[in-house]
Amino acid sequence: MTPKLILIEGIPGFGKTTTAQLVHEILTDMNIKTQLYLEGNLDHPADYDGVACFKKKEYDELLNNHEKFRDLLNNCIINEGNHYFLEYQKMINEGATKIPNELLDVILKNDVYELTLDYNKELITERWKQFTKRALSGSDTYIFDCCFMQNPITIGMIKYGAMNEDVTSYIRELEKIVEGLKPLLIYVEQNDLEHSFRKAFKERPKEWSEGFIEYYTNQGYGKKFGYIGLEGTLQVLKARRELEKDIFNNINIAKETANNSSYDLNVYKQVLVKILTEHFGLT
Repeated sequence: MTPKLILIEGIPGFGKTTTAQLVHEILTDMNIKTQLYLEGNLDHPADYDGVACFKKKEYDELLNNHEKFRDLLNNCIINEGNHYFLEYQKMINEGATKIPNELLDVILKNDVYELTLDYNKELITERWKQFTKRALSGSDTYIFDCCFMQNPITIGMIKYGAMNEDVTSYIRELEKIVEGLKPLLIYVEQNDLEHSFRKAFKERPKEWSEGFIEYYTNQGYGKKFGYIGLEGTLQVLKARRELEKDIFNNINIAKETANNSSYDLNVYKQVLVKILTEHFGLT
């Protein structure tokens, strides 16, 4: 069985999104039907982006406290048992009604990636189980950009400063869930982490850069070690890279590294063609 799931991982700035797009392009040229989901896709089938989660009691309280917005909230809610998932980013993007800060604050505090690590893990693993069940019954190959390793590491290590063993356990649980899809993990590498991240730091919007530093140094791992600014962020990224290498080396699914240090798109594409040709049994 050829892979029905391709997982693209690596440090921010290393070229994960470019890799995912190239993989999609290459497989399409090979007449393999694929579905590509990049970071930030609000319709991601195995993850939550821009989604808040409430227990029934919490959601009832939210409606009672914001009666004026009852219809708007109910139109964006997905009920699964005792969990009420509010697709708030879609609601904001539609922009039909201005959402007051008081309501928005409550919603953001319940974002799936603002919940406790254990609760987040419960919701995310269930989401992956639902996705895997659907994917097994179809014929498409899915390409996921950075949600398999990056997201558990971000909430576990970066946000909460969790032990490496706990973060690894989270990812190994996802590994077990998707093993029936014969996944292929492609880890994007760069020879010089500092150069690559500084390059991305300069090229991306100031809002992204400032937000990234704030997230990486003002909580969890970064705060624990007293890291500040860009230099502190680089130290956190180096620690993250070591954890990712350890997980990569010990994971049991099919895996490959793809070195993107040249920043030569044509050369890099041929690296990916070779990897995909081998794993899809094509010549």
